[in-house]
Amino acid sequence: MRSLHHHRERHLVARIGWLRAAVLGANDGIVSTASLIVGIAAAGVAKEDILLAGIAGLVAGAMSMAAGEYVSVSSQADTESADLAREREELRTDPTAELEELAGIYIKRGLDKDLAHQVAQALTAKDALGAHARDELGISEITTARPLQAAISSAITFSIGAAMPLLAVILSPRDVLLYAVVVASLLYLAALGALGARTGGAQILRATGRVTFWGAFAMAVTAGIGLLIGQAV
Repeated sequence: MRSLHHHRERHLVARIGWLRAAVLGANDGIVSTASLIVGIAAAGVAKEDILLAGIAGLVAGAMSMAAGEYVSVSSQADTESADLAREREELRTDPTAELEELAGIYIKRGLDKDLAHQVAQALTAKDALGAHARDELGISEITTARPLQAAISSAITFSIGAAMPLLAVILSPRDVLLYAVVVASLLYLAALGALGARTGGAQILRATGRVTFWGAFAMAVTAGIGLLIGQAV
């Protein structure tokens, strides 16, 4: 007798909520803090002042990321809740029209009319709101908005990312500090891009190149501004 094997699949979309916030937080932590440090270092200030500014940038940035993510994702969650409430009311007041609407969705996806109605009836009998949320509104348990998760992920990963350029400041002599921060930050960004791509199942080289390029661009701009200010002062 032929043995049966369970077909197990690992889909990475379940990670999208926390992964987006985590990668954004770490990337912003490295880029913004390194750019701040590079700009101040290019202006010619003392190492202690550079370190102080970097620490302030870490704390302010982490709080800003947490607040921004919480507000942004909360707005998404509020929109989802409002849509679900509207859909719940429509199911209560006009279930027949909602059933036809659901069947129409399945017909557009390739089912014939009779089968589409059978599927719609079966799913409606089991969980009408869940079927409409998933197939009409595109809301699922995997991708639903989680404000607190996004805020915490962003704050923690921003702090970790921002600590990397600060470590280069602490360990580097003042005369090579600017170059050390730039090189170290680009290496951190490349590693972050590769890690994020691997975690999300994306192409590693493309993600690494994208993150590194924009990080280098941001640091170059702030270094130029720092040099101009330093010369003017």
